[in-house]
Amino acid sequence: MSYKVTKEEKAYLSTYNIADFERPSLAVDMAVFSVMSAGERLSIRNVSPQALKVLLVKRKSYPYKEWWALPGGFCVPGESVYDTARRELLEETGVADAFLEAVDVYGEKGRDPRGWIISSTFMALINGEEYRLHAGSDAWEARWFSVDVEEIEKQSQPEEVFTRYLLKLYSDDVTLQAEIAERKTFRGCHALLEHTIEMADGLAFDHGKILLETILKLRQKAKKDVTLLFDLLPERFTILRAQSVYECLLHKELIGPNFRRKIMEYVQETDILIEGEGFRPAKLFERNLEKIMEGES
Repeated sequence: MSYKVTKEEKAYLSTYNIADFERPSLAVDMAVFSVMSAGERLSIRNVSPQALKVLLVKRKSYPYKEWWALPGGFCVPGESVYDTARRELLEETGVADAFLEAVDVYGEKGRDPRGWIISSTFMALINGEEYRLHAGSDAWEARWFSVDVEEIEKQSQPEEVFTRYLLKLYSDDVTLQAEIAERKTFRGCHALLEHTIEMADGLAFDHGKILLETILKLRQKAKKDVTLLFDLLPERFTILRAQSVYECLLHKELIGPNFRRKIMEYVQETDILIEGEGFRPAKLFERNLEKIMEGES
């Protein structure tokens, strides 16, 4: 049954003036992740090591001129936050069909010196080695940064856990870092989680906090859903490459046979062999879309 506007409601709406209320600007920030080569080859597996990377842009205007930030932009009239996120992702990476998920909404006082700006933050997963980066209209440069999250302090009390994280981002000659304090307060069966930026070096706005929270949520999501790694892989891949990508998501090493049992129902063999990965030619696999779709239904 559709909603019908009554005469009384029409009369009310005719006198309602939304300009009577102060309104924030609405923006979208994008945490775009990829797993890409980290450099030299490993000696044990004889495969190129992988690193979790995030896309950042160097701002060319105030505020935070020449600082690095998550890509994003303001919503335009008639555009939903999802529309804005898809548009920004396409403009920055050329990717139109990536995994895209809303993460959180940020509207704390003082988060942006320009005024009251509320940001819907999205997480995107792409195979970054297949796409060329494009800096948006408010950025000089777009670049991939390797991600490192270190827990540097932890204190536990009966109803509270305090953790301090050090977030480091590396890209060639640029290193960015931020210290973020996490306070988890327990109330009955529920926990209240609060993050506060204590130091930010080169990372604009509250993006250190946004990035840390998104990385922690990504790890939790990956633990529950191994198929998440397929958005970070090329069309065809080796099992070793898939395991390396999944290890980057979880931030821990895995036992090979255990990983194979976990993933095999979601992949299918091809007749293609690839040289140079592992100690002998390796068979390439591809996604088993039918099985993946069964798991999502």
